[in-house]
Amino acid sequence: MRVLPVKNEETHDWLLRVHYAKRIPCVSYAFGLFDGQQLKGVVTYGSPPSRHLCEGIAGPKNGNIVLELNRLVFAEPIKNGPSLLVSHSLKLLPKPTIVVSFADSAQGHIGYVYQATNFLYTGLSAKRKDWKIKGMEGLHSRGVSALAKGQESAAEYLRQRFGDDFHAEDRPRKHRYIYICGDKKDRKRLLSQLLYPIEPYPKGDSNRYEIGYAPATQGQLF
Repeated sequence: MRVLPVKNEETHDWLLRVHYAKRIPCVSYAFGLFDGQQLKGVVTYGSPPSRHLCEGIAGPKNGNIVLELNRLVFAEPIKNGPSLLVSHSLKLLPKPTIVVSFADSAQGHIGYVYQATNFLYTGLSAKRKDWKIKGMEGLHSRGVSALAKGQESAAEYLRQRFGDDFHAEDRPRKHRYIYICGDKKDRKRLLSQLLYPIEPYPKGDSNRYEIGYAPATQGQLF
């Protein structure tokens, strides 16, 4: 098994057809786990969706070195494959870098792959609400907001346009993990500047497969 950089376009089928989110996030770096010439899984890293998230981890002066591990996708379970892909891809990122990733509690995920690769656990994400429109459930909250681009009051415009079909829902809180890429000096400095307390790893169903994996009935790549 080898971990190698892959082109962004090589990840698109994985992100759209295999991962449950069914959309392509911002991708700055992408890596694949290869068994010979066969691509078995992909991991992608990109800029987090908000400046607030970047600066909230270790302050504004470190906001520009924050990347989000935003997709980890396998078409089928491979023993130790996810942790191998994550651990080796982290070594290939520019340094210093702060990597943040989230385990989706709405999917029943705890984040065992991050625990296996020595990420720091910093608790649950903040309570937030997402804008939703009935009949457009697949549209991300940012996409809903974009429908009101240029309007003085986005919420008021959307209420007038969609009526009761427009509403706000509680966003499921996610387990937040952080990893610091860099030499010993960088890690010590950035660790001292983290704004989140480090907490014990959460536990749950250790038999649950947590990667962005679609069962064969939903269509695999192989």
